Amino acid sequence: MKRFLWIGLCGAIVIGLGATANGGDKGTLVEIDDGLKSTTPASWVLQKPDNKFRVWQFSVPAAAGDKKDAELVIFYFGQGSGGTAQANIERWKGQFQPPEGKSIDDVSKVSEMKVGQTPVTYFEVKGTYLYKFPPFAPNAKVTPMADYRRLAVVFDSKMGPYFITLTGPARTVESNKKSFDEFLAAFK
Repeated sequence: MKRFLWIGLCGAIVIGLGATANGGDKGTLVEIDDGLKSTTPASWVLQKPDNKFRVWQFSVPAAAGDKKDAELVIFYFGQGSGGTAQANIERWKGQFQPPEGKSIDDVSKVSEMKVGQTPVTYFEVKGTYLYKFPPFAPNAKVTPMADYRRLAVVFDSKMGPYFITLTGPARTVESNKKSFDEFLAAFK
């Protein structure tokens, strides 16, 4: 009975988030904007978003040797809200500390591309992640997390922008980069 209730509750959460659970090993169908859809890898675990600006949230399993999973989040602050791509890139750079002797620009990269007809700004950075929760609270404690990486995208779609981030231990993010890129490219 408890198992049935738990499965039913999970299904209600998934439907409430707008996901289409494909079941088994097929991943989760994610819809953003005005009908743009892509399916996650099956290994990404759908979670209930931590706050109202996180429209999708997934745990991405740790690579061998890493102790923590990575986190994939899709943020949406409202049409035209959330800041420019450049402002977000600067903020994301400020959340990482480069290795000694390097600048943040040495360990980060920005590229522009299109996904279908949608302009996308793609940002990559690695170093010590300066985790802060809540992120915008001035007195929140900062916890340095060494050897982390982030892939971040500003998806400037019709109803956007949407902000898609994959953050976690560097090895885990690297082992999921191809899947992340394929997930992103599949939005149609």
